[in-house]
Amino acid sequence: MNTQKAAQWFGWILLLVGVLGFIPGIVTSSGLLLGIFQVDALHNIIHILTGLIGIFAAGGLKASKNYFKIFGIVYALVTILGFIGGTSVLGLIAINAADNWLHVVITLVALYFGFRKEGVVTVAM
Repeated sequence: MNTQKAAQWFGWILLLVGVLGFIPGIVTSSGLLLGIFQVDALHNIIHILTGLIGIFAAGGLKASKNYFKIFGIVYALVTILGFIGGTSVLGLIAINAADNWLHVVITLVALYFGFRKEGVVTVAM
């Protein structure tokens, strides 16, 4: 998958997750999205904003790569702070262990797309 397409997918998924985070029934009364991920209003707004930025960044390779570089670094920090804080990131965003492990995966994927060489394929003989 190329970086622009990945940014578009990331953008739409984050936008959808952010919107779903505001829908009762999809979020439990204890604030668990799909019964798994801890969310709150700020968490949902951040997903919506980063989703919109990803969709916009998908319009160009340089913008997509920069999106993933920044996104990956920020998510790495969020992940570290989440593991340290346990139930929140800096007391601002509610999280749980499932969020933290998902953030690890998101960080790795984002950094991969942000820092990989686009279109370079090496074939060993």
